[in-house]
Amino acid sequence: MVRPRHHLVLAVVPGAWVVAAVFAAHPLHVESVAWIIERKDVLSGLFYLTAVLVWLRFLEQPRPWRYGLALLLFVAGLLSKSIVVTLPAALLIVHWWKAGRITGKDLQRLTPFFLVALLITVGDLYSYDPGRFGLDYSWPERVLIASRALWFYAGKLAWPTDLSVIYPLWYISITDTWAWLYLAAAMVLVGVLWFTRHRIGRGPLAGALFFVVTLSPALGFVNHSYMGYSLVADRFQYLAGIGLIAVIVGAAVHGASRLSGGLKMGAAGLLMVLLAMLGTATWRQAGIYRDDVTLFNHIVSLNPTARNGHRNLGLGLLRTGRLEKALAAARIASEQRPNEARSHSLLGRILAKLQRLDNAEENYRRTLELDPYNREALKYVSTSYFNQKRYQEALDLFRKLSEVEPDNAKTHNNIGAALIYMGQSEAAVRSFEHALSLDPTLEGARISLKEARKTVQQSGK
Repeated sequence: MVRPRHHLVLAVVPGAWVVAAVFAAHPLHVESVAWIIERKDVLSGLFYLTAVLVWLRFLEQPRPWRYGLALLLFVAGLLSKSIVVTLPAALLIVHWWKAGRITGKDLQRLTPFFLVALLITVGDLYSYDPGRFGLDYSWPERVLIASRALWFYAGKLAWPTDLSVIYPLWYISITDTWAWLYLAAAMVLVGVLWFTRHRIGRGPLAGALFFVVTLSPALGFVNHSYMGYSLVADRFQYLAGIGLIAVIVGAAVHGASRLSGGLKMGAAGLLMVLLAMLGTATWRQAGIYRDDVTLFNHIVSLNPTARNGHRNLGLGLLRTGRLEKALAAARIASEQRPNEARSHSLLGRILAKLQRLDNAEENYRRTLELDPYNREALKYVSTSYFNQKRYQEALDLFRKLSEVEPDNAKTHNNIGAALIYMGQSEAAVRSFEHALSLDPTLEGARISLKEARKTVQQSGK
């Protein structure tokens, strides 16, 4: 007698290979692949999907090593990126989709997964600085953020145009009637999918639930640092989008399978066209990650108020020697964020390169007003004061710079030089000696030390 396999193999996604092809070719995933700082999405996704595959094999043929491997892969995914913390909940959704119910045994098996997920979540919350961006959204506002974000991601999946690395930061208000429509529409959709599940199947609701659950850590219910820049990002739905892609593509493939021969060939042709269009859009989107200037030009073209967008563009232009364009970008950055020291520091650096020294010093002084220990500004303004023979002001800044760079021999040498001009030779000797103890090859300090010692000896006679 042949024993039937586990009941969870009864439900399958029609055209699973088409789902995989759309996932691979979709331009919404470019950010996770082409931007090197987001490769953790791909790594965590590899562990996540492999863990799901091993888990399904475990359910078909329970083996302790498969259970352990699935848990190990889940931990590896979490160590790559904590967004995969939702995997245990996603597995329960898969259980419900395939079997129509979730048993106590299912929950018991996944308990270690939930415990690991809880541990990672607590660690993330403990390490987060809640005051960094002042994210004081109320709970009703967070619900509005989440509902709007869900429709935003679904829209970008269906129509992937104007994809930006940093989307404009939304204005959220509970008095905005239109904002509540996103929530109402989401609730209506879930209700429709629930009450029609016996007619259209559990798949559409399971895909929608997977989409919501997998996105949940990035929907704004819990503060994360990127919320200071934007409330949404393409990379956040890297895994979550699989749920909607599976539903839409699965429904299309199922419908196409019922067509006659000629129409079926036409549907296959349309699929090829769709994949070609997605691939072309992906190729173009990947081009924006060619270099810093291209990337940040793209960002500010779609989002002129992007946090740090113009400043980073200015840095990229400065590195490539396009000083006038860098100056224009830096000026916009300083106008947008007049109380940020880094913007004025960049503006000062570019102006110095352009030999507009008075303007450079003015911006560096503004930098020090905002950040008294800004290293670049301290170096520039202290040297400028020294050259203007404003020795006491130069000395004060040299000493502050020595607090920032206590092991910089040149800074201690400069302190000694300022003290010499101020007639404090004994103190200068100590500064030159300290400079040489840090860098014995500093010939200027050695010569100045000899002269300072002679001055001290002569004054003592």
